[in-house]
Amino acid sequence: MKRAIAIFACLCVLAGGEYFAISKWAIRHQTLNLFDATRQRPVSVDLAVRRDYEVKADNGFWKLPVAVISNGNTVRNTEYSFLANVLAARGYLVASIQQDLPSDPPLMTKIGMPYVGRIGVYQRSEANILFVIGELQKLQPNADYNHLTLVGHSNGGDVAMYCAKQHPELVSKVITLDNLRVPFVRSDKMKILSFRSKDPRFKTDPGVLPTPEQAKAGGIDIVNTGAQHTDLSDRGPNSVKEKIQSALDQFLGDSASSDLAPADTTQPMIANPGDY
Repeated sequence: MKRAIAIFACLCVLAGGEYFAISKWAIRHQTLNLFDATRQRPVSVDLAVRRDYEVKADNGFWKLPVAVISNGNTVRNTEYSFLANVLAARGYLVASIQQDLPSDPPLMTKIGMPYVGRIGVYQRSEANILFVIGELQKLQPNADYNHLTLVGHSNGGDVAMYCAKQHPELVSKVITLDNLRVPFVRSDKMKILSFRSKDPRFKTDPGVLPTPEQAKAGGIDIVNTGAQHTDLSDRGPNSVKEKIQSALDQFLGDSASSDLAPADTTQPMIANPGDY
């Protein structure tokens, strides 16, 4: 057992080193300061794309799959580079959107209301995503905008799940890190991966998580990290981030092309299902 743990730890370290090297030399980052004139709202986006795949796309030899990352409350959109690097390394065009602004009202919890009163926040973020996708189509036409991968942490994870519910025709994968409010989509046309924290300050609302039986039947992969809620971002320790990178890389598998891949229901990555 100790030997197996040591081997897994080494693999995580190697994976982390690989993505660090790729992010430093092979991945191009760009900040887009966009403005949605219809809503009179600035939208900041951090783009990440692997240079060689971008060249292939520009020359018509590759369609970049597209991933959108939505930030958690009080966490910046630039604080998910450990996720963006894995996606970009696999050939994705990654757009990390700053979903909230200092001028926005504070995120409030209203017990007894749908999504604890946050549906307006989700709709605003949904509009941000659709706006950014429209702008990216002008900048990078050789990308696949019909099979989106939506990623989000905390409130951003709820945004990802909400948008997947609203636009199932556009979304092929959903990856969340401790979304707490919006119930999981259950569809055989979507692959879903969720990393969960073990943090007593952040409780998942009843009915959000599928039962272990539903997860297995729907090909939903749930990974209990044992980490703190905020550690599911760049702020977390390297040990947590490297394990998440490894699981995410496994989840993406060979499906980084724009073709949809069926959900793998034979080996769900559900750890300690009794915890939820």
